[in-house]
Amino acid sequence: MSGKPRRRRRNASADPQGRNVNARQLRNPFPPMNAVSDDEAHDVHATSLRILEELGTRVLLPEARKIFAAAGARVKDDIVFLGRDLVKAALASAPKSFALKGAAPHRDLQMELGTLTFQPGAGSPHATCRVKGRRPGTSQDFRELVKLTQHFDALHLVPTLIEPQDIPVHLRHYDMVGTALTQSDKPFFIYSRGTPQVEDAFEMMRLYRGISEADFAATPHCYTIINTNSPRTLDIPMAQGVIDFARAGQIAIITPFTLMGAMAPITVAGAIALSHAEALAAITLGQLTRHGAPMMYGTFTSNVDMKSGAPAFGTPEHFRASLLAGQMARLIGLPWRSATGSAANINDAQAANETQMGLWGCLMAGATTIVHAAGWLEGGLTVSYEKLICDMEVVNMIADLCTPTEATTDAMGFDAIAEVAPQGHFFATTQTMARYTSEFYEPLNADWSNFGQWTENGALDAHTRATDKWQSILEHPGPAIDPDRYGALTAFVAKRTAEGGAPPIS
Repeated sequence: MSGKPRRRRRNASADPQGRNVNARQLRNPFPPMNAVSDDEAHDVHATSLRILEELGTRVLLPEARKIFAAAGARVKDDIVFLGRDLVKAALASAPKSFALKGAAPHRDLQMELGTLTFQPGAGSPHATCRVKGRRPGTSQDFRELVKLTQHFDALHLVPTLIEPQDIPVHLRHYDMVGTALTQSDKPFFIYSRGTPQVEDAFEMMRLYRGISEADFAATPHCYTIINTNSPRTLDIPMAQGVIDFARAGQIAIITPFTLMGAMAPITVAGAIALSHAEALAAITLGQLTRHGAPMMYGTFTSNVDMKSGAPAFGTPEHFRASLLAGQMARLIGLPWRSATGSAANINDAQAANETQMGLWGCLMAGATTIVHAAGWLEGGLTVSYEKLICDMEVVNMIADLCTPTEATTDAMGFDAIAEVAPQGHFFATTQTMARYTSEFYEPLNADWSNFGQWTENGALDAHTRATDKWQSILEHPGPAIDPDRYGALTAFVAKRTAEGGAPPIS
C-alpha cells in the first residue's frame, strides 16, 4: 500500500463508496443564509419598486422606450417610470426554471434556485502566467483558457475569459464563438454588442451544433450578461441585448454592477435596493419583449477602497451583499447569478482569501451561478492561468461537498470498528480497502511528506506546480470536430468577414 494519501479525481464518477460524485450537475446542499429578516427583505424590494415608480430609470435605446410605453409605462424624455403592477406582471411571466443545453446531454444544465454552476473569471483585457508574464489578451490566450475551462467538470459555463485584442472588434466575435464551439461542448457566453454580432453568433451555434431554428428558439443554448450602467441607466448595447436574447429565447442574465460608495449608496441595503431596481427594470423589458423569455436575476455588488476608488472583493460587505441579493432572488423566485473575485495583483494568499471568501458568500446565499470562481485577478483586469488552477482546488472541494454524506449501515462502520483492536489502525480494514482506488489525482499543493523529504523533492510551491498542471492540461485533445459542420462554420465566417464583419454598437 502506498504511503502517500491521495484524493478523488476532479470529474464526475461513482466512487467506491457508492456515492455519485457528479461535478457536472450540482445542487447546493446548504440552506441559504439571510442577511436581514424577511420583513426587512420585503422592505428592500418595496424600496426598489418605489425607485422605479418615483425616480425612474434612464433608457437610452428608443426601441426599448417604445416597448415600455406600449405596455403602459410613463416615459418622459429618456426616463422610464415603471408602475408596480407592470413589474409584478413581468415577474409572474418570467420562468422560474429552465434548461440550458450543451452540445452533449451530460453538459445540459437546469437553471433554477437550488442548482449550482460555476464559471471561471471573465471579461478581462489581460492574461497572465509564469511562462509569458502579464500581457494584453490574445486569440491564443482565449483558446488556451477555453481548453482549461473545458477540462474541469466543475466549470459548467464558458465565459468570455479574456478579450483577444489581436483581433479587430468587428471580427472578434467570429474567433471567440468559433473557439468556444470547437474547443468545448459546454454552454457558452455571447456578447451583446449589437444585433448583427448577436445574430452572427446564433447562426454559428446553429450551424456547428446542428440546431434547427425551431429547437434553438424553444430551448436556451447560450447566455449573455446584461450590465446596467449604474446608477439607474440602461444603455443602448445592453437594452438591445435584452431585446435580442428575449426574442431568440436565449438567456439574459441581468447583472447590475453596483459598487458601494461609488455607483451605489455606501450601505449594503442601499446598494442592493438600487441593484434590485435596475435588475427589475431590465427583466421587465425582456418579459415585455417576449412573454416567458428565460432570464436570470443577477448582482455584482461589493465595496470600494474609499482612498483610491478601486473595487474590493472578498470583504465582509461583499459577503453581506451576496446574502441580501440571494434574499431578493428568492423573493422573486428567479434563478440568479452572483460573483466572487479578487482585487489582488498576483496569485498569492490575498488572492486566494478574497476569492474564497467571496465564493462562500455566493454559496451561502444560494446562487445558481457563481462567476469569476477561478483565475480572476486585479478586480477583473487579468485572468491568471496559475490562479485558475489553484482556485479549482477549492471549486472541486465545493463540488465534492455537494455529494450527500453517507449514513448507511456500512458507512457507520460498526464492522470496521469491530475488526480493529483497541489502539489499532484502520488502514487495512475491509471497509478501507474496498473504498481505496487508484482513480485519484495528486493534489496541487502536496507531496504529503515531511519537510525534509519535500525540500529534497524540489520544494515547489503551489503557484509553480500550477504551471506544470495547466501546461499538461493543454496537451489534452479537445472535443471531436465534425468536418462537415466545421466546414459550414468556417464558410460562414469567411463570408461574413468578406462582407465586412459586424461592428458593435455603442
